[in-house]
Formats: sequence, structure tokens, C-alpha cells
Amino acid sequence: MKLLYLASGSPRRRELLTQIGVQFSAISADIDETPLPEESPSAYVKRLARGKAEAGRRSVVSEQPFCVLGADTAVVLDGKILGKPVDEADACAMLMMLSGNEHEVLTAIAVLEGERCESRVVRSLVRFRPISLEEAAVYWASGEPRDKAGGYGIQGLGAVFVAGLEGSYSAVVGLPLCETCEVLGHFGIPCWQNPNTP
Repeated sequence: MKLLYLASGSPRRRELLTQIGVQFSAISADIDETPLPEESPSAYVKRLARGKAEAGRRSVVSEQPFCVLGADTAVVLDGKILGKPVDEADACAMLMMLSGNEHEVLTAIAVLEGERCESRVVRSLVRFRPISLEEAAVYWASGEPRDKAGGYGIQGLGAVFVAGLEGSYSAVVGLPLCETCEVLGHFGIPCWQNPNTP
């Protein structure tokens, strides 16, 4: 059977891939995540997803055929990418910008096998209720926002801020499961539909 490697240190992506019955091994893929000048948010996440997959592929030593899945998620408000907060002030400033507003979440996936690559970018819209500065500070103290794009996690405590969602919930968490399953299928990697495929 063809092996699949997930080039990500994110426990959320590992959980999501496990959720749909995909067998994989997780590997690290550290790359420079600095946006390029004039780079659109969509191009940014697509470049990083592929970059992570390529970095992961370089670390794999295998005699068997294998694919590498890379993914990247960006929170975007008014065309500006909101990265991971550097400190409490940064996190609270992000949450105040998101407060009462609708923002985009862009998640890209890239699957590599040899020189072949297939990518998808999934766009979701998330609407936040108004948030007080006190709430933002308490949320920061929980520890959850520290490693999250945009300073929140929809799958955790941050869910209380979300008044509405249009698009893919799993993509906002970090991996669009519908699209991931489709692309993996193109590479012969089965999801739950074919659990006994050799």
C-alpha cells in the first residue's frame, strides 16, 4: 500500500486526518512562513502548503511509494493576514479587530508524489460576535490562542466567539476534509470508504 506522510506538527490536523480513517505518519516540516511582498493571502497559503509538503518529502527515506500532505491556514481580515500572536497584546489586538466582524479563513492543502503535485485552497467565512477586551485577556490566559492563526481556535474555547460560519468547519480547524479526501483519492490513498483496500 502507498504510504502517506502528513508534513505538519499540528495535533489538530492529525486528529482530523485520523477522523476520516486515513492511515499516515506525521513528520515535521519547518519552513519560513514570512509572506512575500505583494503576495495575496490565497497564494500565500498555497505556497506554504506546497513548501511544507516538499520539506516533508526531503525528510522521508522509503523504498515504498509514498505521498506527502502539506497544509496551511491563514486568518484574513480586510485582505490582511493575521498570523500567530507574539504576545498577549498582539492576541488581544487581533481579537478586537475580529470582534463583531466577518473574516476569511483560507486553508490550502498540497499532496506530493514525486514531481506530481495537486493543491486546493478552501475559503470559509467566520463571523464573530462582539468581544470585550476583558474576555480577550481571559482567553489569552487560557493558553489556547498562543499557537493559533488569528489568535483563536474554533474547535476549542474560541468557539464561544463564533456567531456564524459559512464554508468548511474542518478547514477553519486546519484541514478541509472533503477536499483532502478527494485529492488523496486521486493519489490512490483511501479514506473511510475503502478501509480494506490493499
